[in-house]
Amino acid sequence: MSLLGSFKTLFKGQAKVNVRSRFELLREAVSGTMSNFYMARDRSTKEVVGLKVLDLEKTAALEARFVGLTKPKEGEIALSLTHPRIVRTIEHGLTTEGEQYLVMEFLDGPGLNSLIVGRNELLNGRRVALLRQAAEAIAAVHRAGFIHRDICPRNFVVSKDCTSLKLIDFGLTVPATAMYMQPGNRTGTANYMAPEVVRRRPTSQRLDIFSFGVTAYELCSFELPWPRGAGQAAMAHGSQEPIELRKFCPRIDPRLQKAIEACLQSDPANRPASMDEFLKMIKGVEHENQQK
Repeated sequence: MSLLGSFKTLFKGQAKVNVRSRFELLREAVSGTMSNFYMARDRSTKEVVGLKVLDLEKTAALEARFVGLTKPKEGEIALSLTHPRIVRTIEHGLTTEGEQYLVMEFLDGPGLNSLIVGRNELLNGRRVALLRQAAEAIAAVHRAGFIHRDICPRNFVVSKDCTSLKLIDFGLTVPATAMYMQPGNRTGTANYMAPEVVRRRPTSQRLDIFSFGVTAYELCSFELPWPRGAGQAAMAHGSQEPIELRKFCPRIDPRLQKAIEACLQSDPANRPASMDEFLKMIKGVEHENQQK
């Protein structure tokens, strides 16, 4: 049986939904690595929602990495995560074309990545609050027993007033159990990958802490700790020291700098043990810059 055929058999007998009949697509699809995302209106409830439709072949290829394991589907994981800083998933299932789909709350705001690229002034004075919320979201994922595996600015959606954010996209998320932490699974976004992922070593939830550290560094400085790029550029992670954050942010609060740079340690054992530990490290920090 082909890879795609094997994938389809996993959902045999499950009711399917014609998403184009059920939903009015209000905005053209935004193409992701493995899916298309729409702003849509449920024709029955009139609710405006986010509709994510996964690419069938790409999803099957990802699932093939976990042969012999009962890996939960993205929709199952997303639906199980309930937290104010995580996008709310309403339902998931299969389309009439055999694709997985997820219905979630529609977040009407920019991605954190676009604010960073645009060096948006709305971030000034709000970085610490946003970092706390991001850390709380990741901590909730970890407490639920998962590793997100793709923490990066693109996967945080920020409110229009830049006062809050929510974590999205659980397409690469896996259970934090021994069978899913074996070496060899190099997935994620290159600039934010932990050294153990790049070098195909055993992993843990601390790979998310590293990726969070890169995200936090970039949020504060608009720069990455290492040369920007894809592919081989990620090999610098763990093989050379990150650029000291103070070089880009001379007035950064030392407690915040220390906490962020701790997340960037090449040895996972030297990183904060949890996102809760990171939050303790920045307790009392209210602004990214030292106050006069």
